Amino acid sequence: MNFFRLGHYGFLLVVSFMLMNNAFSGKTYSAHTSYPDTTAKSYLALGDSYTIGESVASRENFPNQLAAILRSRGLNINDPEIRARTGWTTGNLISSLQLTPPDQKKYDLVTLLIGVNNQFQGRSLEEFKTEFSFLLQEAIKYAGDKKNVIVISVPDYGVTQFAATLSAGEARTISKQINSFNKAQKEITLRAGVSFINITPISRKGRRNPTLQAFDGLHPSAQQYSKWVKLLRPIAKNILSQGK
Repeated sequence: MNFFRLGHYGFLLVVSFMLMNNAFSGKTYSAHTSYPDTTAKSYLALGDSYTIGESVASRENFPNQLAAILRSRGLNINDPEIRARTGWTTGNLISSLQLTPPDQKKYDLVTLLIGVNNQFQGRSLEEFKTEFSFLLQEAIKYAGDKKNVIVISVPDYGVTQFAATLSAGEARTISKQINSFNKAQKEITLRAGVSFINITPISRKGRRNPTLQAFDGLHPSAQQYSKWVKLLRPIAKNILSQGK
C-alpha cells in the first residue's frame, strides 16, 4: 500500500526519514543501565518501535514501566533487556537474533510485539505468519517454557494524527489490515499455548484522546503504555512469582 501521496508528502517524508535513520543506525537498543543482579528475575522484550517506546523517555516504554510496577509489588527483577529497533519487521528481528543472540540463554519472562512494519511496508500476511511463528518459537526457547511468554497485539496507528493526514479510506484500510495481522498472530499464539494480550482497543481510544499519543503523532504516549501495563502486570507477576 502506497501512502506517499503528494498531499501528504512532507509529513510522510519526515516520518520515513525517522524510521530509516533508526532502522539503519547500526545500534540495537538495550535498556540495560547496570550490571544485572544474578539473583533477580530476568526479562527479555522483543519487538520494534512500540517496544523501544519511540518518542517517550526510556523509563516510560512499556517494558520499563512493567518492570517498575513489578518491583513496587515486591518482585526482584532486573532492567529489561530490549531487543528492538524502530522500523523493524519480523524479518529484521529474526536477522538480529541470529547475528547477535541475546545476552542470556534463558529468561524468566519474554514479551513479543512485532508486525506493524510488515503491514506498513506492504509485506504479505503469509510471510508474516511464517516469520512470526518462527519468532514465537524463539521466544519460547529464550523463556524455557511457553508459559513464560506473552505476545502483545499490534496497536492501530490508523487512528493517530499521522493517519489524519490520509484519506478516510486509507485510514480504514490501515485498521482493517492491522486486524488481519492481529487475528493471524492471535491464532498462532493461542495454538502454541502462549498468552496473548490485546492492547489494540486501547490504542484506538487515541482517536478521541490525544493524550494517548506521543508528540510525534504516530507512537503511543507514556500514558497509553501505562494502560498496556495494567493488562500485562497480572500475567507477568504470575509468571515471575513461580519458584519464589
